[in-house]
Amino acid sequence: MGSFSIWHLIVIVVLVVLLFGRGKVSELMGDVAKGIKNFRQGMADDPKPQVTAQPEKPVSDNVKADATKV
Repeated sequence: MGSFSIWHLIVIVVLVVLLFGRGKVSELMGDVAKGIKNFRQGMADDPKPQVTAQPEKPVSDNVKADATKV
C-alpha cells in the first residue's frame, strides 16, 4: 500500500501531459537541461587564483646596504 508501482507512475505522467500539454512539458525539460549545462560549465570554469611572485632581492644586496649605513 505504501509504495508506488509502475501503474501509479504511468497515471501521474498521463495526468501531467493532459494538464500541461506536450509542448509545455518539452519546454520545461529543455529549460532543466539548459540549467544543468550552465551549472556544469560554471563548475568547470572555476577560476583559480593566480599567484604573482615578486622577485626577491638577493641577501648580499641587503647586507651591503646595511653595511654602508653604519
